[in-house]
Amino acid sequence: MIDGPYFVLAVLGALACGLASGAFAAFSTFVMRGLAALPPAQGIAAMNAINVTAVGPWFMAVFLGAAGLCLVLAVVTFVLWPDEGTAGLLIGCALYLVGCFGVTVAANVPRNDALAKVDPQSEEGAAYWRTYVREWTLWNHVRTVASLAATASIILALT
Repeated sequence: MIDGPYFVLAVLGALACGLASGAFAAFSTFVMRGLAALPPAQGIAAMNAINVTAVGPWFMAVFLGAAGLCLVLAVVTFVLWPDEGTAGLLIGCALYLVGCFGVTVAANVPRNDALAKVDPQSEEGAAYWRTYVREWTLWNHVRTVASLAATASIILALT
C-alpha cells in the first residue's frame, strides 16, 4: 500500500515529472517554432542563450529533482515489491529516467553542445540550424511524452 512518506514521495515525483513535461511541451509547441522562424544566426544565438540559462537552478531543480525523486522512488518500490501500485510506480520512474533524463543526455545535450560550436553567420551554421531544429524538437517530443506518461503512471499507481 502506498501511504505515509512513500505516498508523499510518489506525489512529489508525479508533480516534478509533470512540471518537466510542461516545460518540454512549451518548447515543442511554440518556443522552437518561434526560434525556427528567426533568421538562422538569430535563432542560433537565442537557442544558445536559452541553453546556458536552462542550466540554472530553477530548471535544474525540476529536471534533476524529478530524476532524483524517480530514482529514490524506484529503489523504495523495489524494496516493497509486489505491493499494490508498485508496478505503476516503477513504470513511471522508468519512463522519466529513460525517456526524459536519458534522452536529454543522449540526444538533446549533444546537439546543444554542437550548436554552441557553430559559427552562426556561416552557411554551415545555417544548415546545421535547420537540422538541429528538426532533430532537437523530435527528441524533445519524446521527452515531453515520456515525462507526461511518467506523471500519469505515478498518479494512476496512487489511485
